Amino acid sequence: MKPKRLGHVAICVQDIGKAVEFYKNLGMDVAWHDADWAYVKAGEDGLALLSPSYKQAGPHFGFVFRDRAEVTAAYDRLKADGVYITEIHEHRDGTASFYGKDPDGNWFEYLYEPEPEAVTV
Repeated sequence: MKPKRLGHVAICVQDIGKAVEFYKNLGMDVAWHDADWAYVKAGEDGLALLSPSYKQAGPHFGFVFRDRAEVTAAYDRLKADGVYITEIHEHRDGTASFYGKDPDGNWFEYLYEPEPEAVTV
């Protein structure tokens, strides 16, 4: 159960479109833009932008795992250890994750992020 990296930080914003444009103007690339959340990236690192209507989680930081089985194993271990965690959620972008709280109430996410498929031409 070792994360590959700290992959993103999630913040709350009032207007998704306005926030996306702001971060694009800072040089970030848009990886996902939906009505209630967006994800912008600077290289491998991401910033999740959460609208007031986003209900899955609030501000948090996310650890990325290479293997889906690692996320399941981490879920089982943390649950057995009595850590507060949510159910594993399959996301519409092919990722899977769950959220938890550390001893001080800070939210974190364990996220399976598949490796991008190589494009052959």
